[in-house]
Formats: sequence, structure tokens, C-alpha cells
Amino acid sequence: MGLQGDEETGQGFPESPPKPSIFRHNSPLVQVALIGLVCFCCPGMFSALSGIGGGGQVDPTAANNANTALYTTFAVFGILGGGSFLYYNHYHHQAFPIVAGALLGIGAGLLWAAQGAIMTSYPPHERKGAYISIFWSIFSMGGVIGGLIPFTLNFHRTDAVSVNDATYIAFMVFMSIGTVLSLAISHPSRVHRDDGSRCTNIEYSSVSVEAIEILKLFLNWKMLLLVPAYWASNFFYSYQFNNVSGVLFNLRTRGLCNVFYWAAQMVGSIFIGYIMDFSFKSRRTRGLVGIGVVAVLGTAIWGAGVANQLNYSRHDLPTHKLDFKDHTDFAGPFVLYFSYGLFDAMFQSMVYWIIGALADDSEILSRYNGFYKGVQSAGAAVAWQIDTQKVPLLNEIVVNWALLTVSYPLLVVVVMRAVKDDEVEGKSKGTAIPGIH
Repeated sequence: MGLQGDEETGQGFPESPPKPSIFRHNSPLVQVALIGLVCFCCPGMFSALSGIGGGGQVDPTAANNANTALYTTFAVFGILGGGSFLYYNHYHHQAFPIVAGALLGIGAGLLWAAQGAIMTSYPPHERKGAYISIFWSIFSMGGVIGGLIPFTLNFHRTDAVSVNDATYIAFMVFMSIGTVLSLAISHPSRVHRDDGSRCTNIEYSSVSVEAIEILKLFLNWKMLLLVPAYWASNFFYSYQFNNVSGVLFNLRTRGLCNVFYWAAQMVGSIFIGYIMDFSFKSRRTRGLVGIGVVAVLGTAIWGAGVANQLNYSRHDLPTHKLDFKDHTDFAGPFVLYFSYGLFDAMFQSMVYWIIGALADDSEILSRYNGFYKGVQSAGAAVAWQIDTQKVPLLNEIVVNWALLTVSYPLLVVVVMRAVKDDEVEGKSKGTAIPGIH
């Protein structure tokens, strides 16, 4: 370590170590970006495929049943995922990249549980909203690219009702890349913030202890109040994808609308991330304002959705599928679908921010995020099966709107009672690493 001389006394003193780069591999920013890229390639492509409506096929029944089975499995592994994340963090310190790749391949439940823990526990205390926005924008870009794939590969197939084989091949290529990218994720113990604090300080005891801690979540008043928001957060996908996009638009236009649906998610996540991090000095005030903005915007969007739904039903579907070149008729449904994407990102980013505001300890946040993804996936499993049972479309949208509306006051209670304002805003909490300042 070099010395700098004092010109007056001639006494030397140590140089301050250089500030670490935020773009180093083990920085929270890079790790959040990496998990974003994994989700870009894997669930991002899956979301784009689902967004076509019916998985790109004529009859959505097969896709609905597959999604029901898929999300039922995700519900179980999502809740267990928090404990699995902690287990592998502790016992597979050196082999974590290999284990992470295997875990991410097992199912989206484990992937999203790990993603939630990384996204809410790694960022500095005062910038969780910004990091959530970064992740959500990268992930949503996967949906944008995934929307362009069926749009371009089926552009000249104006009368086609299902996508061609090349569309599915392209999706599989991206998903394979995502699996490889998961190997680049660092072990949590190696990740530290710019101020030298560790992002995690997990002390694992035993499988039985972790099982008990997971069961305790079902009696945790904060988690119980958040259940309606968790349940609602993916419940609307089956309605939006199958019964708005799938019913109203032709195949190539569904791909184009998918591009804008996920682009709207990027805009929505950035907008709500700014509100949750920068709008007011008080963290609790920022949370309440964020909930208010989402509630007002959501009420307007879903109200417009009900008005649109009154124009058709399961027994009186539109006879003409809209094309993006049908400028007059296309504009209204397109703006509505774009707004659905905007609201989705704002709502889910807000929920993630609230989870992140409940704790800074990565062990607690791993369980909280696992519980979130488990309940969310259970709701999605039910929703896809409801659509399979041909429930009236007006009933579907009203239930979606009601679930979201019920969640807003409960979110307010959680923020009021459980989100604390720090004496010193922006101070990261963690274990300092010797030699890093």
C-alpha cells in the first residue's frame, strides 16, 4: 500500500483504497443484471409464448391444462425455494454455480424464489426500487424479443391461426442460452456492496429448522395480509392472454401486441421504481404514494377493461380478428392491452418493494419471496383452470379487478405497520468485509 506525504510535517499516511467498480462481477448491480438476463432468456420467452394466447395454438385448452400443472408445481417449489436457496448457499459454497444451474433447470419455482431473494436483499437499502426496475426491464425485454419472434416469422401468414415450428425452435434456443448464463451467478457470500458490506450473512442450521421457519410464514400477519396481492399478481394472465389478445387479434398482431405489452412493463417498472425510491424522504410515505398511484391507475385500466369486455362474450366472440393495419378498430384494444402490461409491472414491482422493505436480512427475504412466488403460482394455477372451464369472460375480469381492489387497503396496512423509516436514510445494513471501505 502506497504512502502519501504530508507537506508540512513530512509524516506519511496510507492511501485510501480505490472505490470498487459497480460493474465488477461480484457487485449487486451485475448480479441483479445477470439474474435478469437468465429470466430474459427463460421465463421471458415463456411469457412471450403465453402472451400469444393459447401458447400459439388454435384451442387454448391444452395450454391451459399444461399451465395449471406447471403452476401447481411452481407453487410447491416456490415456497420450498426459499429454504432450498438457503441450504445451497450454506452447504455448497464452492460448487454454487453448478448447483444454481441445476436448480434453475428444475423449475421456475426455484428460479423465481432465488431471483426474489437476490433482487430484494442485494441492493443498497435505499435503492431497492431502482434495482427491481433494472431487473424487471431486462426480464421484460425478453418478452419484447419473444414477441418479435412470432411477429416476424409469421408476418406473411395473415390467415394463420397457429405459429410455425420455427417460432418454437427460436424460443428453445433462447431458453438454452439462459440455462448456461445461470452458471455466471456468484455465490451470495462473494457479493458485496460498494461500501464493503456483505449482501448476505446467512447462518443455516438444519432442514428441520428451515421447514419450521417456512411453516411459520402461514401464521405471519404480514404475509397473510399480502396474500390477496400475491394471489392476484399472476391471476389475470389467463384472461389477458387468452381472452383479450387471443380473442381480439390475429396471429401476427398478437406478436406485435406482445412486443408493446412487455415494453410497457419496462416503462411501468421504471416509473414505479422512481416513486418508491425517490419521490419522498420518508420510506413509508413513498410506499403509500406508490400504492395510491397503482390503485388509481389500476382502477382506471380495469374499468376500461370491463367496458371492452361488454362488447363480446364466450358465446358471442368477434367474427373478425383485428390486424394492426386496421387502424380505427385496432387502436382501442391495443391501448388497453398496452395498459395491462404497464399495470402488471407497476403492481408486481410495488409488491417486491414492500417485501424488500420488510427486512434487509437475506435469510428472511429468501423465505418471504418463496412464499410470494408459491401463493402467486397457486393463484395462476387456479386461473388457468378457470379459463379451461369456460367461465363467463365478464365474471373472469370482475374477479380479477375485485382481487386487486381488495389488496390495496391491505398493502396500506402492511406499509403503515411494518415498514420503518430509518434514522439515517440510505445506510446499507450488512457485515463489513475487512480491507474494503
